[in-house]
Parts: sequence; structure tokens; C-alpha cells
Amino acid sequence: MKVAFATMDGEHINAHFGWAETLSVYEVSPQGYALVEHHSFPQSAEDGNEDKLVPKLEFLQSCQDCKIVYVSAIGGSAAARLINQGITPIKSQSEEDSITALLDRLVSTLRTSPPPWLRKALGLKPQFTEEDL
Repeated sequence: MKVAFATMDGEHINAHFGWAETLSVYEVSPQGYALVEHHSFPQSAEDGNEDKLVPKLEFLQSCQDCKIVYVSAIGGSAAARLINQGITPIKSQSEEDSITALLDRLVSTLRTSPPPWLRKALGLKPQFTEEDL
């Protein structure tokens, strides 16, 4: 699967989705991760202008198999539009959150038992244990 990060420096999840100048996209699997591309967006739209979302939404839609986008912040309209495209937006806990540290945790989680939200994002069926039956 592919995971995108809204970033200003290519190292941290430190950009608001609507104002992100760069979306960094990584291919992630239980075996590891690799950078696919850093895609830049020119900033010319005014605050509150939904048109600034269109290039980002189109880009993410063109990234086949992009399931998650991490952001420092996101507006309700943008989040709804991402969800409608089958992409799960996730807010980072801090603008200091490292992309590589998060990718390491994500790979580790994929190797073990992904939580329900991640299984849903991946299009996997829920895992049931004998205790659930």
C-alpha cells in the first residue's frame, strides 16, 4: 500500500493538508518501505478556497493504492473528500513527528496484527479470535 505525508521539510509530518507544499508518498509493506516520490504543489490559493484541495486530491487519487495520508491538520471538507476517495486521513500528534519513525512503526504493525482501522484502510476482513466467537 502507499502512504502519503503532508510535509514542509520531507522529514516531519508538519503541514496542514490544504496548505501542504509537498506530499511525500511511500510504498509500505510488512517487509519495509521505500520512497515513491515527493510531489510539490504551488501555493497560490487564498485561505478557505476549496480549489487548493483539487490538485492534492487528484494527485492522491492518481497514486494507485494510496490508503492513508498523514497530516498535521485537515479541514472537515478535505477529510470528507479523502474518505470518499477511500483514503484515510490521520492527524499527527505533533509537527515534530518523524516520517521515518512513523513508517517504522507502521511496518512493525503490518508484521503483527493491524488494528481494525488499518485493516479497514487496507480493505482486509476483520480478524476474529476464538474469544470473539
